[in-house]
Amino acid sequence: MVNRQRSTPAEPTDVSVDRLSQDELDVDTYRVVEPDGSYDPEATPDLDDESFRDLYRWMVLQRTFDDRATKLQRRGRLGTYPSGRGQEASIVGAGFALADQDWIFPYGRETAALLMHGLSMRDLLLYWRGVEDASRMEGANIFGLAISIGSHIPVVAGKAWGMKLADEGSVAFANLGDGATSTGAFHEGINFAGVLGAPAVLFCQNNQYAITLPFDGQTNADTVAQKALAYGIDGIRVDGNDVLAVYNAVAEARKRALEGNPVLVEAVTYRRGAHTTSDDPTRYRSEDEVEEWKERDPLERYQTFLEETGRWDAIDEEAIREEVDEEFSAAVDAADEFAERGVEEMFAYLYEEMPPELERQQAAFEQVLEERPEMYEYIEQRPKG
Repeated sequence: MVNRQRSTPAEPTDVSVDRLSQDELDVDTYRVVEPDGSYDPEATPDLDDESFRDLYRWMVLQRTFDDRATKLQRRGRLGTYPSGRGQEASIVGAGFALADQDWIFPYGRETAALLMHGLSMRDLLLYWRGVEDASRMEGANIFGLAISIGSHIPVVAGKAWGMKLADEGSVAFANLGDGATSTGAFHEGINFAGVLGAPAVLFCQNNQYAITLPFDGQTNADTVAQKALAYGIDGIRVDGNDVLAVYNAVAEARKRALEGNPVLVEAVTYRRGAHTTSDDPTRYRSEDEVEEWKERDPLERYQTFLEETGRWDAIDEEAIREEVDEEFSAAVDAADEFAERGVEEMFAYLYEEMPPELERQQAAFEQVLEERPEMYEYIEQRPKG
């Protein structure tokens, strides 16, 4: 008969066991432009003057689009929208470092990166109105937005592996938030990419909150970047409010990924707005905290750099904002003119060949709508724009 009672554990034998401490996992935060606008000339990227100015224009576009899209949502003319206010340097710096042939896997806030990668503003507005997958309309190398947190990371690894097998000379670039690094899909995907040596760049915008949960409440790790070490890949930690540092970091990460070394990049930034237009951030963070990060505004920091280097005089900020406003208004008008879609759109793109069960569901749905035409009334009554 087996005695199921546990014996008292013996004292551990005096064995020397090597272990890593948090101090040994410290990852420095890379920066080019300091919060006060001073900068490291040796680290400044080798860009022409027009490109330096374009970075500012794209950041203005990101902020303007976020402001106007939020107002549209408040007026009932757009669906739930996630603003990237405060994260403009991370979004623009990363997007500017990519090549046209690269694939972007977005998570919702990277408007400027998607537009510079070939997506039209009209199609992006249509997406936030719930009109199918916006990227497929334009034919740009943009995957559908990953609204379910972290779910796209294994897909990124698979896409990157396919690129490697096809010798395409491009990378799969994943945008994700710090909350995504706490999901199982993140760990599966990053491990898969590392094992395969896939040309993948995982770009985490650590904006300090996973919806309502602060960073230190979701992980005991000091940084996101150090998690790369567990999977045998490179990790880079960068000041996410420094657009030039982000550009350099992602450019370097892209170079390493193309050499068969996937990279995890952590851009340390802050989400100054709500998680989405359905969120009330005053319930879980203080106004003092928001004001502290407001002092680190990425546009103001970069403007100081442009002034210090003699490039600001060639920028007409008022003209830029007017141009973006006009482009946004034209995109809204174009979205208004977009034809209403039939109910078959909800069924058409799930499978290459529609299975019998889905055909049955579509037929049943169409029959219900035929019998109850009043179900269409909300379409005629909803606000346009």
